[in-house]
Amino acid sequence: MEVSWVVVGIPLLIATRPAFPLTPLLYRLLFVHALILILGGYYTYARVPLGFWFGDLFGLTRNHYDRLGHLAQGFIPAILVREILFRLSPLARSKWLPVLVVSVCLAFSAFFEMIEWASALILGADAAAYLATQGDPWDTQADMLCALIGAIVALALLSRRHDRELGALIAQPT
Repeated sequence: MEVSWVVVGIPLLIATRPAFPLTPLLYRLLFVHALILILGGYYTYARVPLGFWFGDLFGLTRNHYDRLGHLAQGFIPAILVREILFRLSPLARSKWLPVLVVSVCLAFSAFFEMIEWASALILGADAAAYLATQGDPWDTQADMLCALIGAIVALALLSRRHDRELGALIAQPT
């Protein structure tokens, strides 16, 4: 299930590139996000070796790779949503742009948590590996907090660079 986003996303990016190319920054971020999803899908998020290494390094009791996934779930879509709203709406220089970007990222995170919940209902006992809650009763809230932090950090760190790349992209003749 985790890899389905990549399986759908790559053909979509290829199909839309001629009519709606994205900034190089966004393509790179989407590539990193695809790698995170593929690795999580291959091992299941609770068993990714990178998460165990991180846990050993910092003395953590759980595999935090899924936290990285949820941080990326805010960070990378923030730039995607920002680019779409910047290019297709009147919000390009509005003070509402970051508010709407963060709101969309949080809404998507909540939607994803509902998908996980529905999967748990459907899969029953087999859902534990997919959900990667690892016995944490606050997993859903922590996941959404990670997405919120990711979205805010992405906007704080990358907005100026993104603006430069958007300016160069928009200035290109079609």
